[in-house]
Amino acid sequence: QVRLVESGGGLVQAGGSLRLSCAASGSIFRINDMGWYRQAPGKQRELVARITSGGSTNYVDSVKARFTISRDNAKNTVYLQMDSLKPEDTAVYYCNAVVTTTQPMGLTSTYWGRGTQVTVSS
Repeated sequence: QVRLVESGGGLVQAGGSLRLSCAASGSIFRINDMGWYRQAPGKQRELVARITSGGSTNYVDSVKARFTISRDNAKNTVYLQMDSLKPEDTAVYYCNAVVTTTQPMGLTSTYWGRGTQVTVSS
């Protein structure tokens, strides 16, 4: 089993910054892609940013130049630095990882964290 635990959410004023972290633990052989998704009330969950094991990144257009995704492979952790936050960034942010496990050996599955609330006030 693999567990993803997010941290770093909270309440911030428009224009402020937050840094989200997501640590993976458990029967990990290899972590492939990692990413952050978000879901605002009444809306579908959407991809915010993804990063490959090699460090390639992609972002949804609405956060480009404001958010930065990074990862520390030694710590099995992915980060999301969010700057110049806007009220429309308010959502629950979910961590996502594609993990190849040791138990069962060689099984690749997608895992989700439980989410962390980000609220941006105007």
